[in-house]
Amino acid sequence: MHPNIYIPDAFIEQIRKIMPDHLSMDDFIASCKTPLRRSIRVNTLKISVTDFLERVADKNWTLTPVPWCETGFWIEREDEESVSLGNTAEHMAGLFYIQEASSMMPVTALLKDNDALDCVLDMASAPGSKTTQIACAMQNRGALVANELAASRIKVLHSNLLRCGVYNVALTHFDGCVFGGWAPESFDSILLDAPCSGEGAIRKDDDAMANWSLESVEDIAAVQRKLIESAFQALKPGGVMVYSTCTLNLSENQNICHFLKDRFGDSVEFEPLNDLFDGADQACTAEGFLHVYPQIFDSEGFFVARIRKHASVESPQVKKRLGKFPFNPASDQDTQIIAKELETTLDITLPSESEIWLRDKEVWLFPSQLRPLLTEIRFQRMGIKLAEQHKKGYRWQHEAIMALAKGDEKVSLALTAEQAKEWFMGRDIRPEQTPGKGEIIVTYRDYPIGIGKWVSNRIKNGLPRELVRDTNLFDI
Repeated sequence: MHPNIYIPDAFIEQIRKIMPDHLSMDDFIASCKTPLRRSIRVNTLKISVTDFLERVADKNWTLTPVPWCETGFWIEREDEESVSLGNTAEHMAGLFYIQEASSMMPVTALLKDNDALDCVLDMASAPGSKTTQIACAMQNRGALVANELAASRIKVLHSNLLRCGVYNVALTHFDGCVFGGWAPESFDSILLDAPCSGEGAIRKDDDAMANWSLESVEDIAAVQRKLIESAFQALKPGGVMVYSTCTLNLSENQNICHFLKDRFGDSVEFEPLNDLFDGADQACTAEGFLHVYPQIFDSEGFFVARIRKHASVESPQVKKRLGKFPFNPASDQDTQIIAKELETTLDITLPSESEIWLRDKEVWLFPSQLRPLLTEIRFQRMGIKLAEQHKKGYRWQHEAIMALAKGDEKVSLALTAEQAKEWFMGRDIRPEQTPGKGEIIVTYRDYPIGIGKWVSNRIKNGLPRELVRDTNLFDI
């Protein structure tokens, strides 16, 4: 229990007024003071749920399925004290993502009966839990734009996307309010997991309510109104968007959705989520929104609304000054040369829905679906860096291996647990077998963890410096 957790009286009073009759205020307060259950989501870009469960069967992990996410599990571990979940081999290989169970709900709501995923926007995406969840559904097809306003969070977002092997994504660094004017009616589906007062996060953060006040809630709601309006303008007619928060008050939730309905009338339809999963109706409002109090599913507090756009709406007129795009598409000949070299040296085939772009000596893989937006939006980062060209050919990049390698390539080498630990600590490996030549994909328990290069009888470590871990690594 968190008996000393700070819960403002004004917040309690606010919840008392809005909580449905079938729920208990005592249960609510008790839940707020109970630590949150840990949960993970299997990254199906790299491994199926069945294979993942087999792989971790020899660990002392108890995994309980999350009802609203087929790839989500609550996790209990006996080795929790000795090894952090983020330092397990499976996490570092990108096989799962540590994600709060409630936060899996918005993406499930967005994806239900929705195959319009050619061009998707995640409007407030860091640190990347929902972005990577959407990416799994897209299976690296189409294009996924991940926007984040906070510069300090973009690096973490980018790192998580690379670890999970997402290569159809482009990062933008804007106030989400610009999308309605800069990219009107450009996206098939949109997730707006809005910045909020974080009332639902009280179970995982003792200080979640430290700066809470009724005034700050209203200030945040004003920002949310601008964001939801912009998101709706950026959505194609016929498309679906989800608005979600990890907070509980009406000002940031139901009222924001009704503001959108008042603003755009019959173009806006609220699609009910009563049957999103077994038991969803316990958390549903009259409009069909999910208003998740923490005691209902023993989770974070959360709000989720699914909105359909039935007709075009006006968007603001903006003047654009983008600057020069510093990349050029590779010629067919260059693309064939690069593809052949990749296949010859690493036994990897270029994905079909991507294109090669060049900048100086750099070789990049961009999602084809984004080409129409290249003249409309300034992107911070796009796709993955495949290689750097040098006199004798190409120097393939770690991120390309994590995204494209499967682990069964002819030039792959399986490391022992001890060798894998050495690898993650940035050290060179000295395998017992006969030395080879050139670059080699290193794997641990069948999954790629990086790229190295034979130098005499050792493999030179190619792990990027920022990914090197020093201590508390996984158990053998």
